Amino acid sequence: MELWDVYNADRELTGRTHTRGEPMQPGDYHLVVHVWVVNSRGEFFIDLRAPEKDWLPNVWETCGGSALVGDDSLTAALREFLEETGIALQPEAGECVISYRREGNPHNEYGGDFVDVWLFRQDIDPADFVPQPGETVQAKLATAEEIRRMMDDGTFPPYSYEKELFNIAGSAA
Repeated sequence: MELWDVYNADRELTGRTHTRGEPMQPGDYHLVVHVWVVNSRGEFFIDLRAPEKDWLPNVWETCGGSALVGDDSLTAALREFLEETGIALQPEAGECVISYRREGNPHNEYGGDFVDVWLFRQDIDPADFVPQPGETVQAKLATAEEIRRMMDDGTFPPYSYEKELFNIAGSAA
């Protein structure tokens, strides 16, 4: 069972928790992280979602997920990346570069979330990737241009912030 801290619309902790899979109450939010890793050549580390995933099976993506009770944003980013890839990121290599409130989380009919987009500048080798049963099956490096093409053909989900992120990363195609 996965528990999340509940935030109000001002991103203040309410002191309540929420069980994943249950509908959130209107006006409740939780914290979500997206973790992007760019190497010294401007390539991004991406992974392929497992075929048994309910949402976006067999689609390339960047790692991410919900913060658990007690997690701050960085802790959640480091944990999610390690869980999905088997690779530990260096905390000092990361920076939260984009943060926004999203109403009506697409995975939940109630509530919303706060999305923190992390960018880690770290050279990691896809050969070090460890598939995570039920989560991920493969990893590779891709340029911003390749990721945009994948977004266009539906093999990578679109992100509302991709242009801004690629500019920040210095990898604008």
